[in-house]
Amino acid sequence: MGSPRSLLLLTFPFLLLSVSSTFSFPTPELFTQCLEANSQNPIPFSTTFFTPNHNASFTSVLESTAQNLRYLLPSMPKPAFIFTPLEDSHVQAAVICAKKLKIHFRVRSGGHDYEGLSFVSLIEQPFMIIDLAKLRAIQVDIAHNTAWVEAGATLGEVYYRISEKSPIHAFPAGVCPSVGVGGHITGGGYGSLHRKYGLAADNVIDARIVDANGKILDRAAMGEDLFWAIRGGGGGSFGIILSWKIKLVQVPPIVTIFTVNKTLEQNANKILYKWQQVAPNIDEDLYIRVQMRVVNSSTPGKRTVQTSYISRFFGRADRLLQLMEKKFPELGLTKKDCLETSWIKSVPYIYGFPNTTSPEILIQRTLSGKMYMKAKTDYVRQVIPETALNSIWRRFMQDDEAVMTWVPYGGMMSKISESTLPYPHRKGVLFESQYVATWFDGEKSMQKHMNWVRRLYDFMTPYAPRFPREGYVNYRDLDLGMNHFNSTSFLRSSTWGFEYFKDNFIRLVKVKSEVDPSNLFRHEQSIPPLPLESFKD
Repeated sequence: MGSPRSLLLLTFPFLLLSVSSTFSFPTPELFTQCLEANSQNPIPFSTTFFTPNHNASFTSVLESTAQNLRYLLPSMPKPAFIFTPLEDSHVQAAVICAKKLKIHFRVRSGGHDYEGLSFVSLIEQPFMIIDLAKLRAIQVDIAHNTAWVEAGATLGEVYYRISEKSPIHAFPAGVCPSVGVGGHITGGGYGSLHRKYGLAADNVIDARIVDANGKILDRAAMGEDLFWAIRGGGGGSFGIILSWKIKLVQVPPIVTIFTVNKTLEQNANKILYKWQQVAPNIDEDLYIRVQMRVVNSSTPGKRTVQTSYISRFFGRADRLLQLMEKKFPELGLTKKDCLETSWIKSVPYIYGFPNTTSPEILIQRTLSGKMYMKAKTDYVRQVIPETALNSIWRRFMQDDEAVMTWVPYGGMMSKISESTLPYPHRKGVLFESQYVATWFDGEKSMQKHMNWVRRLYDFMTPYAPRFPREGYVNYRDLDLGMNHFNSTSFLRSSTWGFEYFKDNFIRLVKVKSEVDPSNLFRHEQSIPPLPLESFKD
């Protein structure tokens, strides 16, 4: 027999499920009647169920957590209705009824998905949204270094609620406070602590989900294969996450933060070249992210690139300065650049707020400004030469609203095997590079900006891994391909699977085939099922 991967490629074209949208879509009344019949507790539909024709607040609910305005354009498909459950049994009933009535649905916890897959369906209409924003309880247990967190809570709420219980406990997850916990962990979830403690998914010890049969399962009930898959295998493929049990980590009472800006005229090229060699290998207590953008030059009428080194160090400024002088003197860090503060006060700063910002801002659910955007990512495994950096800047400056971010890896990320979880981007990764085009005039300049980010991504090809080129599932990119459930070409529709998961994609397909063979949980890049006999020797 051939390898599992080659077998999958050979058999898939003939086994994809055909999904038809020609059936009569159930009325909202049928769905709510079914919900009433299947929920353990009453559902106040006036505050949880929204339709375009009967609720003035339908549009505000639809747009409430959607971050990418590109998927709110009038030309984009809109849901037939939105359901915002208040408790686990409501979610359970929604899955049972969607399956029974053959209603295609999308699940949203935070709305930050780059391609809008949690609130838009490009390949199947009509559809509905199950929005988990009201499931946001957080129960912190400092004595056992754990917390149970509902899927609709934001990362900022999690960080803040932990800090209320202890100033020296934290959770290693993403930088953006308004990201929903439910979806974040399903993709792995890196952040400013991943070099020391690994991903958010590396620090999950239990979960509660609703499966394709409408059953609520914890880790013991779902089994280790499914528990493995949901911690990094991407959202919307295996079930609906209700809550995560997370492991808390230790942080010092005092941390040091700094930002140092360098333009091209201030030797930014040489500094960035050195950063690539230092940042992934330096002390795990130090995280230095680099963000690049186009700014006005000191020369009137000219533009330049500014690189911003944004950092948090687990310790006092004096020790940080000693470390930087030894390992990264090129940055020129001084004591006046450094600010000693608490862990929780450093969280808004690392995101981008001023250092005077109160931590209370973290419990606001709408911190991020909405914008039109298109993003692409790479995992870089070789140092990019200085000469290549010059070429990157020439292309970078073709878009005034462009942002590029380099996030260092190494540390704990190099110590965890690629197959421990579905997230495979571990040993050997120097940094993750993200290219983002943003704009604010809707469709008017959309194609221009999207073409720019695609050209930059193409230019970076020689510096990125190949076969596959690696990408981050939490930064969905539909350029990599979409599922077409009546497709005859697996290779065309699954490039994304190997880029996001490498060979872990094979195991994810097997798990999917076991737990959701009818493909109830599906979207443009969901894990596809295959008959289990396809995996037999």
